[in-house]
Amino acid sequence: MKFEYVLLALLAGRPRSGFDLGRWVETEGQFLRSRAHHSQIYRLLGRMTADEWVAFEVDPREGRPDAKVYRLTPRGKEVLWEWVRSPYEPTSRFQDPDFLARFAFTAPLDRQAAITLIDTELAYRRAQIARNRDRDRTLRFEDPLPELDADLAQEIFDDLHAHGASAVDNWVAWLEGMRHRLAQHRTPDPDRRDSSA
Repeated sequence: MKFEYVLLALLAGRPRSGFDLGRWVETEGQFLRSRAHHSQIYRLLGRMTADEWVAFEVDPREGRPDAKVYRLTPRGKEVLWEWVRSPYEPTSRFQDPDFLARFAFTAPLDRQAAITLIDTELAYRRAQIARNRDRDRTLRFEDPLPELDADLAQEIFDDLHAHGASAVDNWVAWLEGMRHRLAQHRTPDPDRRDSSA
């Protein structure tokens, strides 16, 4: 996953400074991408500005350095939509950060694209479970070190498998629930006014 797409998706919600983007990455973003530094964000913003994905206005700050506040350009919106609607290729590891980031930003922008993303992930996980759930997991040793406890090794390996199987089952159940939720979700009618206002 290119980090530029995450920055574009964040800017789709509201204009932000490089500092604001960095602060988001340090808090919420740490679960989607580890070790993204402010210097990397500023480099990417420079490249995205040169590529005309974003533009900035200078926000004067009294007693502090002025801030550049970035917003999406029409080209940036096109690039964001291309990412949101592009095919997703699952990895062998479930709950992959690429999936999580794509889903988190795709669902509010394009519910149908998010459903397609979930369908792709579900198909891959179900096939992965079918291939691996009941395979022979017997460990075979040949001339092992004398210190190696073969029974404990098998016990640990089996326990790790059981833990992983439970985790992937929970992931599949979450995906199924989220897919149902997205399919049932009604888009608010922009013409309908709140009568309590």
